[in-house]
Amino acid sequence: MDTYDILLYGSYLLIAIGAVLAIVLPLINSLDDPKSLLLTAVSIVGIVVLFFIAYSVSGNEVLPKFEAEPFNLTPQGSQVVGGMLITTYILSLVAIGSILVTEVTKAIK
Repeated sequence: MDTYDILLYGSYLLIAIGAVLAIVLPLINSLDDPKSLLLTAVSIVGIVVLFFIAYSVSGNEVLPKFEAEPFNLTPQGSQVVGGMLITTYILSLVAIGSILVTEVTKAIK
């Protein structure tokens, strides 16, 4: 095991610690204000509902070159990926739209 492997595993560990802390610490802080937990839960449920809508709209076609090695893509896997892509597109458009609305309202004020 050389230095690159050690540093790579160290970075994996730091990313995992950061992800856990990014989830746990806001939950600890929001225990003082249960209303913020409700807003977070509603947001997560909204994203899950949006994903299932996008999943049901996406197709499950798989090209023959992706069915074989090294991809081994199944029709259900293709539909999950399509649902994730559509969800990402919708959330990106919502983010860009909210940025534009915010900038226009700040310019008007």
